[in-house]
Amino acid sequence: MTGAAKLLFITFTMVFTENYVLVQFLAICPFLGVSKKVDSSLGMSGAVIFVMTLASMVTWVIYKYVMIPLNITYLSTIIFILVIAALVQFVEIVLKKFIKPLYEALGVYLPLITTNCAVLAVTLLNISEEYTFLQSAVNGFSAGLGFGLALVLFSGVRMALKKAKPPKCFEGLPITLVAAALTSMTFMGFAGIAENLFK
Repeated sequence: MTGAAKLLFITFTMVFTENYVLVQFLAICPFLGVSKKVDSSLGMSGAVIFVMTLASMVTWVIYKYVMIPLNITYLSTIIFILVIAALVQFVEIVLKKFIKPLYEALGVYLPLITTNCAVLAVTLLNISEEYTFLQSAVNGFSAGLGFGLALVLFSGVRMALKKAKPPKCFEGLPITLVAAALTSMTFMGFAGIAENLFK
């Protein structure tokens, strides 16, 4: 597979066939918490894309040029968590200073990006797959894009659910989880496409 084809393959798989929220079921907490409104979904998506992309690049550099030479690769999980926490703090400071309405709309879910297992999963995947710097950056961006796509799509589903009248026993969280499962099934329909598309 050529370099460009590999990048396209990474992008397609991370957005559709290996989507962290709807296929691998990671980052469910912010997915359910922020997807009530399209505006907050878009804001959270932007923040996650930024953090995932930057975290992928920074952790790759640290792993390659610091951890491997010092033979401390066994500390990768701890170091990557610290890097992600620092990046989230940076995003929080920038949003609070320049985009206060979005900062207030995201509320508690912005600091939750620190504990968002999808961000850590992306950085660890870059190392385990032995991606290059560019491939790591594309992987992080694509995973964030997949997270954002799932969030925005599901916010539309939840807006439609407000107009629906489900049975009493399904009101609230139960119907939300059923809708999330059905949305997830649509993404699982992409399985197998990437392998045939990028042969």
